[in-house]
Amino acid sequence: MAASSAPRAGLSALRPPAFGAEPAGERMARIRRSPHFANGVFQNPGGPARMRPSGSGRDMAKQFLDKDSRSRRAPRGAIPVHPTTLADLSRPPATGLRLTWMGHSSVLAEIDGQRVLFDPVWGERCSPFAFAGPKRLHPVPLPLAALGPVDVVVISHDHYDHLDMPTIKELAGTDTVFAVPLGVGAHLERWGVSADRLRELDWQETTRVGRLTLTATPARHFCGRGLRNTQHTLWASWVVAGERHRIYHSGDTGYFEGFHDIGAAHGPFDATMIQVGAYSEFWPDIHMTPEEGVRSHLDLQGGRPGGVLMPIHWGTFNLAPHAWAEPGEWMTDAAGAVGQAVAFPRPGAPFEPGGELPTEPWWRPLTRPVPRVWNTGGPSRSEETPSGDLDLAGDR
Repeated sequence: MAASSAPRAGLSALRPPAFGAEPAGERMARIRRSPHFANGVFQNPGGPARMRPSGSGRDMAKQFLDKDSRSRRAPRGAIPVHPTTLADLSRPPATGLRLTWMGHSSVLAEIDGQRVLFDPVWGERCSPFAFAGPKRLHPVPLPLAALGPVDVVVISHDHYDHLDMPTIKELAGTDTVFAVPLGVGAHLERWGVSADRLRELDWQETTRVGRLTLTATPARHFCGRGLRNTQHTLWASWVVAGERHRIYHSGDTGYFEGFHDIGAAHGPFDATMIQVGAYSEFWPDIHMTPEEGVRSHLDLQGGRPGGVLMPIHWGTFNLAPHAWAEPGEWMTDAAGAVGQAVAFPRPGAPFEPGGELPTEPWWRPLTRPVPRVWNTGGPSRSEETPSGDLDLAGDR
């Protein structure tokens, strides 16, 4: 036994800290007992999902490297970040529910007197390396230490744009609880989070934090941080229910019929935070387009418009070949076509879903016209979005 374990220990020592840790021991035994784990990997709802780009690699490279396409994938000026202040967050929300989008999928939810922080990424890059990988297109709205006490940090899955080692290490020095999908706790323990502060859940499992009930619900995605993608850590969407309000965070997911079931079991929701960016025809099963995002929200609400949809997973990192502003424009059309209320806050600007919603298309002065390549019953394919006063934004 000693001879066989020595090489494994040596390889573990060479593993970069940002890669996290592989589940082992009782954690791995629990993973193997999961009804969603088969043939050595976690399985997606609705059957296998394509986790790697499909189609021609040449076609994908051509799209990513195209000069005109590249120019559209970043803003043409500074994104108007709201510098979140103590005054913004010190007063309790009048309605009991307030959301602050910090960029990408990071959201502070103040719900019925408690504070939930979803997928906090304060790092400059979503990468295991400080010198390479997708870089932020806007600064974080405030330092993490200025956020104040958080009751629970919720992680959807272990990809770098959702689980950031430097951020977790800073939060490990607080007394917050971490709610994570099955297996993800191994990463957090390696980074200094004690086991007694971890709530590690399989799909449909629930935990209580104070007066909140948190439930891990299915998503259609995948996982992995290291060179070997073992698929031994689960991915999840999350339902958070307080005494008066219910909210939903999709994490990363492709569209699937399970949204109906989540809505029937846990909805309707006062607000949903839905992934609608970094989609592509090359990986259609694991990320949603804005139109699919609206469809998922309607499914969660029992088939009809209701509550408030806040788009997430866009605007902060350049992760796909679509235009930077396309998720905002497409969501505007798709939601408008069905009469669904959508909030478009600037990063860092708190708002209450039960109050006046931020609806200004703040991205338009920062982008060239976005060609309509979708069909939602709104503008035709040949139409383009007004771009605002580009001279004020300037070119990068």
